[in-house]
Amino acid sequence: MAVDTNIINALNSAPVVQQQRSVSEEMSERFMTLFLAQLRNQDPLNPMENAEMTSQLAQMNMVSGLEKLNSTMNTLLASYNEALSLQAANLIGKNVLVPGNQVILTDEGALFGLELSGPADRVEVVIRDASGREVARKDLGQLDAGSQAFYWDGTDPDGNLLEPGYYTFEIGASLDGAVVLGKTMQVGMVSALVRGGDGFRLEVLGLGSVGLDDVRQVF
Repeated sequence: MAVDTNIINALNSAPVVQQQRSVSEEMSERFMTLFLAQLRNQDPLNPMENAEMTSQLAQMNMVSGLEKLNSTMNTLLASYNEALSLQAANLIGKNVLVPGNQVILTDEGALFGLELSGPADRVEVVIRDASGREVARKDLGQLDAGSQAFYWDGTDPDGNLLEPGYYTFEIGASLDGAVVLGKTMQVGMVSALVRGGDGFRLEVLGLGSVGLDDVRQVF
């Protein structure tokens, strides 16, 4: 079925109404105008088939449905981000366990952590000063898989109290002599919540900026 080209040209050149309308609303209006024009100007001897009519209506409904779905998803995403910001704000003032190998030693000692890919029957931690010299070694024994935090009293092997400051550490883990993969985890206090282009991030005292996804434990 052919449609008069004058009708199509008239639709395409019609002035745009200065209103805030959705894309689907504008398309629906144009579609219905053209659709009614097709019905009025169709050849009586060759009318539009029901299947063709149904197909056109289904396409229009699909466009409208997709826009509504997109609007719903945007609303849900906005609600999720708002809930996430409230949850993240509750972390301010708390200690978090995040990836890294720094140990911040104070007069009260220091906290550090690790994350094991599997259980281990032998886990050892070596702590070094700023020059890379080994100053302490801790045998943590047998540990399960996952992330865990530990306390260091800040003493060397002879029991001498080391100077407060920044230290680094490394870990070694094994099970029946086979190496178990492990990650070092550092501990710091959250001082602020910052929203950037990649989402919310935490400012951690002494450690800098870390992502929410990096937090393994809160205490």
